[in-house]
Amino acid sequence: MFFTILKHLHSGFRWIVLLLILEVILISVYKLITKKEYSNLDKKIGLFTMVFTHVQFLIGIVLYFISSKVVFTGESMSSDLLRFFLVEHIGMMLIAIVLITVGYSKVKRALESKLKFKRSIIFYGVSLFVILLAIPWPWQELAASWF
Repeated sequence: MFFTILKHLHSGFRWIVLLLILEVILISVYKLITKKEYSNLDKKIGLFTMVFTHVQFLIGIVLYFISSKVVFTGESMSSDLLRFFLVEHIGMMLIAIVLITVGYSKVKRALESKLKFKRSIIFYGVSLFVILLAIPWPWQELAASWF
């Protein structure tokens, strides 16, 4: 039961994370194009996105160690489904978390608004791309048994 609750929480929470990342990107693009200044609200949205992403990752780490889809054997690497959850999903999500964290830090340190928005677009954009690749979508053959 605990596993099921966490799995649904992790699955549903992804939508919040995806919307927050998208929000950072869209606001940054808009403000870069319209030559607006980077505001305290922009900083808070970036921080909020980073925190939510880290919480999502922590839930995923707990699932990683209690899931039946994560099997630490040599045979796991020959199974697409088991390899995906053992290595690929967590590896790509870790890369995305690092990109968001480094991006937030670089944005915070930048002195001019234009550079802050460019860094937000690049770091959050690449992390969004990686996350979208790493999500086991219901329509994928790989994840069909998971849902």
